[in-house]
Amino acid sequence: MAKRRIAILGSTGSIGTQTLDVIRRHRELFEVEMLSAGSNAELLALQALEFDAGAVVIGDSSKYKELADTLQPKGIKVFTGTDSLCALVAAGNVDIVVGAMVGFSGLRPTLAALEAGKIVALANKETLVAAGQLVTDTMRANKGLILPVDSEHSAIFQCLLAAQGNEVVKIHLTASGGPFRTWPREKIAAATASQALKHPNWEMGAKITIDSATMMNKGLEVIEAHWLFDVDVSNINVLVHPESIVHSMVEFADGAVIAQLGNPDMRQPIAFALAFPNRINVGCKKLDLTEIGRLNFEKPDLEKFPCLALAFEAIKRGGNAPCAMNSANEVAVAAYLKGQIAFYDIARIIERVLNGLDFAASPSLDCIFSTHEESAVRARELL
Repeated sequence: MAKRRIAILGSTGSIGTQTLDVIRRHRELFEVEMLSAGSNAELLALQALEFDAGAVVIGDSSKYKELADTLQPKGIKVFTGTDSLCALVAAGNVDIVVGAMVGFSGLRPTLAALEAGKIVALANKETLVAAGQLVTDTMRANKGLILPVDSEHSAIFQCLLAAQGNEVVKIHLTASGGPFRTWPREKIAAATASQALKHPNWEMGAKITIDSATMMNKGLEVIEAHWLFDVDVSNINVLVHPESIVHSMVEFADGAVIAQLGNPDMRQPIAFALAFPNRINVGCKKLDLTEIGRLNFEKPDLEKFPCLALAFEAIKRGGNAPCAMNSANEVAVAAYLKGQIAFYDIARIIERVLNGLDFAASPSLDCIFSTHEESAVRARELL
């Protein structure tokens, strides 16, 4: 396998740091060309120095000077702003772009990478949620490639590789159920952000962990699966699987189901995307089913977790509805993390934004950006 040159969008976050751990273990296979972060200049500088990155991009322009003073004497170029990010991911010295930025901010650089025909190892599900048609059209038109990094979508992809081209009848997307799976609705209503951040199985960033607690994360993944695998939403089923061992399953016409299993460790799907079609050892704990004993599955409770129902509603409406839903969710989750609203206010805000949406059936990129901004403004008003 030839050495692959990597750019990481969001290198200081959970997925970004785990991607660097994969690279750290296999320096003979990968080298880091570019790293980016929103505001964590200190960690970004340490990463750039350790991996001898060619360039870094800091989103917070106020941190530019301190970063430049640290890195430029070492020969590492320093930039700020989305335009720089887009130019660097499209450059000829990058083979794979890891999309690990949080939220809608990942859309423009992801599109830039795909326009340049790059491989995008995508962990930023909001990109496909907000602009799935535009992103997949851009990928096909420029012969780019999206490899999924989310554990569930990586699992589906691996199952499809074993399917030998047979038509998919149903995708079974598994969900842990989050920290409130067994709580009554009344107790969930009073849940604090600190309680919601205690995920039982996965170590993730704050935003995705809250999305897991509301099950919006699974709703976003349903929409992502629709675009990644060209499967109608009516053929995507969500199963709550509290052990997080079966990462997802694919069902075929004869009733056979292929599943992908593994211990919950994001380095496994990250490594699969970076090394594809090869498999490399990154130190994940080996699965021992006798140690686990049993695997449980149940239907999601849409009354306790209305965000999942809203996501199904948004993708069935199509157009710019998923973009509006995602934007409202970003605002509401940020407010919940600050203690400004209660748990179920997240779903209420999303529902009201969707109800007031100026619907566009075939949104342009400009329409997607305006929908995102207008929905965020409306959500903030509802706070």
